[in-house]
Amino acid sequence: MPDLLVKLYTLPDLMPEITAMQQQGIDVRRSLAPEKHLVVRWVREHFDQTWANETEVAYSNHPVSCYIATQQGEMLGFACYDATSRNFFGPTGVDETQRGKGIGRALLIACLHDMRAHGFGYAIIGAAGPVDFYVRAVGAIPIADSSPGIYRGVLRAGEDD
Repeated sequence: MPDLLVKLYTLPDLMPEITAMQQQGIDVRRSLAPEKHLVVRWVREHFDQTWANETEVAYSNHPVSCYIATQQGEMLGFACYDATSRNFFGPTGVDETQRGKGIGRALLIACLHDMRAHGFGYAIIGAAGPVDFYVRAVGAIPIADSSPGIYRGVLRAGEDD
């Protein structure tokens, strides 16, 4: 999976994304430190320990660099940045039963706007799985010869420990 480059100065507006989520009763917002254990556990249960580890790092940033989507107190999705590397977006994921509602797009755009507010002109989406999604959503461009990139040689054994 290649890394992708995103021009932060050409992002879609954030408010239409937030409004679309609100119309569905979904709240997209920056997570708060007291939620860390709940969000990290949800990421581990719905995805894997590696993503949970990266999410945990996002809570060490100030402000927290993890956004969540919730509905009536239930987690629907999450997105982080500045977790494994500065200026990298990810990990991100949406509950399988909630996909197709625009949640992932809203979380992505919220994080990217935050990265822009922190002074970045470009962002990197590390080891992007759904490349076509990112191309459509934010005009992401694949970075040649970027796989495995920063994840080269990452230990994978014992993830269930």
